[in-house]
Amino acid sequence: MKNRIFFKLLAAFLIVIAATTVTLDFMLGSAWETSLRAEIERSLTQKTVLFAHRVENDRNHTPLSQIAAEEGQAAGARATIIDSSGKVLADSESNPAQLENHASSAEFSAALSGKTGSSERRSAALGVPFLYVAAPISGGAVRLAYPLSDVEAVQAQVRRRLLWGAVLAFCIALVVAAAASVWTARRLDHIVDVAVKIERGDLRARVDDVSLDEIGRVAVAIDRTAGQVERSFAAVRSSQHQLETLLNSMQDAVIAVSSDGLVRWANQPMDRLLPQGTRLNAPVVESIRDPDFLDAVRAATTTKEVKNARATSIIPSRAFDVTAAPLPDGGAVAVLRDLTETERVEKTRRDFIANVSHELRTPLTSIQGYSETLLDSVSETSGSSREFLEIIRKNAARMARLTEDLLTLARVESGETRFETEPVPPIELLHDAEESFREIARGQGVELQIVGLQDGGAQNSSPQNSISPNNEAQKDKAGNTVESLPRVLADREAIHQVFSNLIDNAMKYGRTGGRIVLGARTARRGIEFYVQDFGAGISSEHLPRLFERFYRVDKARSRESGGTGLGLAIAKHIMLAHGGSIRAESELNHGSTFLFTLPIA
Repeated sequence: MKNRIFFKLLAAFLIVIAATTVTLDFMLGSAWETSLRAEIERSLTQKTVLFAHRVENDRNHTPLSQIAAEEGQAAGARATIIDSSGKVLADSESNPAQLENHASSAEFSAALSGKTGSSERRSAALGVPFLYVAAPISGGAVRLAYPLSDVEAVQAQVRRRLLWGAVLAFCIALVVAAAASVWTARRLDHIVDVAVKIERGDLRARVDDVSLDEIGRVAVAIDRTAGQVERSFAAVRSSQHQLETLLNSMQDAVIAVSSDGLVRWANQPMDRLLPQGTRLNAPVVESIRDPDFLDAVRAATTTKEVKNARATSIIPSRAFDVTAAPLPDGGAVAVLRDLTETERVEKTRRDFIANVSHELRTPLTSIQGYSETLLDSVSETSGSSREFLEIIRKNAARMARLTEDLLTLARVESGETRFETEPVPPIELLHDAEESFREIARGQGVELQIVGLQDGGAQNSSPQNSISPNNEAQKDKAGNTVESLPRVLADREAIHQVFSNLIDNAMKYGRTGGRIVLGARTARRGIEFYVQDFGAGISSEHLPRLFERFYRVDKARSRESGGTGLGLAIAKHIMLAHGGSIRAESELNHGSTFLFTLPIA
């Protein structure tokens, strides 16, 4: 670095010195030479005029050759006298007879015309420039020729001195450039060393340069930047430490994978989970070989969406729920939750409920049978005995329904019940449900309807009373009637049970509306069926929990109607087993609508 700075400074100095030398030579040298030449010409003109006066006064007493020789010696120049025709009469340095006619020269032409003339030209014989000044006399002219070789010698001497001055300035510049380069290089090397330390992680390194020049300002900026980076990095490390502490305190195993499939980080539960531990910066497949886990991580990385999976081969006889979420900078983070104990407890609960329900069926059936037999044998006048037997029969029937619902729910949840799905027209499912409850609804004073038929009306109702949920038209948004809807994949008996539970609830809690509407329409994920009543409705805070087992909106009315609180839970699990969904919409004093969706065949 020092050499580079030295040569750059030296080159700059050389350019400045050369420019100064050329400028001095061009400006001062030219001005000095012009001034010197003007002074020589003025002095020579005066001497020429004096030469002319002497010739005028002394040529009758002194020979012209003597006058020319004396004046030439006194002026330090060559003296020449000519007549009016240009013939040389006398010359201080040559024989006049051997000289050519001078009438054509510029200075003599001016002098013969009565003026003082001058000219400058180089002598062909001597090769030296001369300054010629001529003055008129009666019958001719006189001239002094002064050699300018001294001027060129002085000019050459001046240029030599300028050159030596430039050499001296170059030597001084050489020393200054060397000193400046060493000083500047040391400062810059110190800045570079500090920058390298910061790059290697030493965020406490500082330049500490207090100079006010540009390098000092750069040093101050680097120190400020390093301080800011140090504070930011400290905050990041603190946040990272808190995050690691939080993740390590979790019961669930967490692992972060880069976009190229390498393990970036894993918490302590993940290290304890795997027998061989996790290898950082190694392919994740070397630590976890479960294909479902790997597919979830790969899908989250590719699609930038949260993916869920179930992994069963990470550890034998243990199951994990895998949730893989994409990371902002690529890759994914996966959370593994051990479901082994939860599933064991859930299976134990289902088995217990199923076993208890199964075991209760026989004694309850016996209680019902014997109570009915006793009722038949007891006369109506027996009073309280008959009343007690009726209470026994009703409660035994209610317990029988409860055990039957519990058994059904346990079988559906565990997957023990296998649904035989087949393509079924939606209208057939609606007709089956309507036929099963037509007479029951009529006996309770409730009108059961199917809306959206091709004739524009509703079955078992007058056209003016035919409506659909949310006051929709009798065709869905695609303009389809119920008969024209595509087939759905469904188990007829299971869907009939769903309709039975929904219609039974509608008759129990919505009979005040006097009408129950059944229908179907196209939806985003298949065909959506609905059961709507026009009763009192359900408050919004109850809607999220309607499909929980044993949850009742009005517990007193449920006990009076003999409900078990399991119908909607059974319907929910049947829909999940079909790959569909179920939901409820309701508003107080505006009835309720239960909707479930089945996939299109």
